[in-house]
Amino acid sequence: MILNKKVSIVICCYNEESNIPTVIKSIHESMDTTGYQYEIIAVNDGSSDTSQALLEKMCAGDPQLFYIEFSRNFGHQNALKAGLDNATGDCIISMDADMQHPPRMLPDFIRKWEEGYDIVYTRRMDDPALSKRKRGSSSLFYKFLNMVSDIHLEQGVADFRLMDRRAANILINIKGSDLFIRGIVHWIGFKQYALDYMPDKRLSGQTKYTFKKMRNLAVQGILSFSTKPLHLALYLGFGIALLSLLLVPYAIISLWTGHVMAGWVSLIITVGFLGGLQLFILGIIGLYIGRIFSQTKGFPPYIIRSTNITGK
Repeated sequence: MILNKKVSIVICCYNEESNIPTVIKSIHESMDTTGYQYEIIAVNDGSSDTSQALLEKMCAGDPQLFYIEFSRNFGHQNALKAGLDNATGDCIISMDADMQHPPRMLPDFIRKWEEGYDIVYTRRMDDPALSKRKRGSSSLFYKFLNMVSDIHLEQGVADFRLMDRRAANILINIKGSDLFIRGIVHWIGFKQYALDYMPDKRLSGQTKYTFKKMRNLAVQGILSFSTKPLHLALYLGFGIALLSLLLVPYAIISLWTGHVMAGWVSLIITVGFLGGLQLFILGIIGLYIGRIFSQTKGFPPYIIRSTNITGK
């Protein structure tokens, strides 16, 4: 029985030539059990391997499979945005192509969607097989982000989720680059439900989410949803200024009693500290100004080099 509703599955691919056939086959197997119409949109985020040639070959024999090829690597968030922009389903499921987001969970997403939830997101359970460094950096990412931003993301929340068309349209209509989609999904509200899952082992290759990328994603989330760093800079400046005023009575008393303030080392340390603090505050302000500058240029978040989606 084929149901009238349509499901779009968006998979983000970056140098995943060895994983793509398996993940697409698994998606087909899971979706064929649901009775829903569906499409699979694979977004090739500027891969340097044979991912694109493989996708074109697979699309030729699979009418439910579509590809979007970027002109270069624009990043995971922009690849996800491109998939959302081009999906035609009544709901959209986003996932990675490394099999760590298990395709077997697709029917679970759909069941919760049919129960009336607009967004069904996942929380990755702590995998003891991961290294302490990887688990520690992931935990630090969420703690730091929640501490200095105005949103609260649960530990282990990623971009493996289902969004109803109404919720997806809100995100699609948000313009600009440097989008932090996890934060936007939390911010837009709607009726949401969390599914806990244990990630499967990566089929092959290495993770593309390095510590540097996680750090950049955290900065992106902070700049997108919070002005707390600017408040921190204000409080630091006020606190240092107040502290410096406490030295005035000490200087007056020393001059009155004939005890000259000595010690060029303490002076150099003070000047160095204040200079470093000023640069730190200017750096925070510069990040926000740089983000404004990027937005005013009006550059698109991604450029499509080729696609087999009709009308693109």
